[in-house]
Amino acid sequence: NTVAIRIIHKKNKAIKPNNLASTQKTKKTTITTMSASDEEFVSIDIYPELMFEEDLTPDCGVEIDDVCEQIRTAVKGWGSDKGGLIDALGSTTPEDRLKIAIRYKDNYDKELKDVLKKETSGDFGQAMKYLSLDPVRAECAMIKDACKGIGSHATLLHTILVGRSNRDMELLKKTYYKQYSTDLTGLISSELGGDNWELASAGLQAAEEPFDPDYHTEEKAEEDVEEIWKNGQGKFFGTDETKLFKTVVLSPPKYLRMINEIYTDKYGYTLTKAMEEELGGNARRGAVFAIKMRLKPYEAIAEMVKASCAGIGTDELLLTCCVIRYQDMMGHVNFAHEEMYGKNLQDRVRDECDGDYKKLLLSLLEKVSPES
Repeated sequence: NTVAIRIIHKKNKAIKPNNLASTQKTKKTTITTMSASDEEFVSIDIYPELMFEEDLTPDCGVEIDDVCEQIRTAVKGWGSDKGGLIDALGSTTPEDRLKIAIRYKDNYDKELKDVLKKETSGDFGQAMKYLSLDPVRAECAMIKDACKGIGSHATLLHTILVGRSNRDMELLKKTYYKQYSTDLTGLISSELGGDNWELASAGLQAAEEPFDPDYHTEEKAEEDVEEIWKNGQGKFFGTDETKLFKTVVLSPPKYLRMINEIYTDKYGYTLTKAMEEELGGNARRGAVFAIKMRLKPYEAIAEMVKASCAGIGTDELLLTCCVIRYQDMMGHVNFAHEEMYGKNLQDRVRDECDGDYKKLLLSLLEKVSPES
């Protein structure tokens, strides 16, 4: 009974989250929205509903074939037409890209990812690689890239592995093994250590509890608050991160909200503040992200976009992955980002990026959250 979020825009303007409680149709896409009360019970699905169908032979329609032809035209001859590729793939949604990956192979007997790997490079090429894949395979490629070289990109791994719905995570693990013949849990255990691994391990379990009002009571929340305190801020020496992460990652959003309110009333700290006090480095950022993806997901994503642009230089890999992975909900995220930082996501990208890479990210954002 997981609720999925789709494209968030209407009449060329983004819709505020609290006003959503229906399904509407536009000429180009179906927009499924959800009420604030629904959002309390389950974690957000990132993957399009189509990804969960057993028979992945969707009715693509002539529009998808037209995009495939646009791509083919853009890569013909000597060099590729970057503008043509941006026009073709920059105006797509995650569900579109699932269909495009299938139809391109059907029509031209070539894997789109192989074609674009040959024709593009740099940050632009990396983004194009992810756009050439369906949303699940794209995340698999992101994980693989996050584990390249000396040391892994722990922050990116955490954004992919925590704050997910159970069925998203199960499909991700299954697909990763199918793609690379490697167990995802085994890979992450070899890439992350200490608190970073404990947090990721909790997410990989895909064991978020369904909300049960007879079980997830205020009395149980008070007991869990005591456990969190005793194993965190109230512990005389050290912190038992395993128990903390289990509560943070596996509790349903509505119940975690109860815990957060009781913890704040009793100890004067929110759960996110408690994690900031008790943890350090990437584990702290990951734990805070996990909590906020349960309680305030659009703010969590907005903060992660901001974090990708903080400090000296831009973390292009993290920024690219945020824009592509969360594209369907960028209408909500854009509102949160503007309220938090006084600028929209498009302005953030203009300030931090350049060239064809900037044009591509702007096109992806404009598709779902047009500037007025």
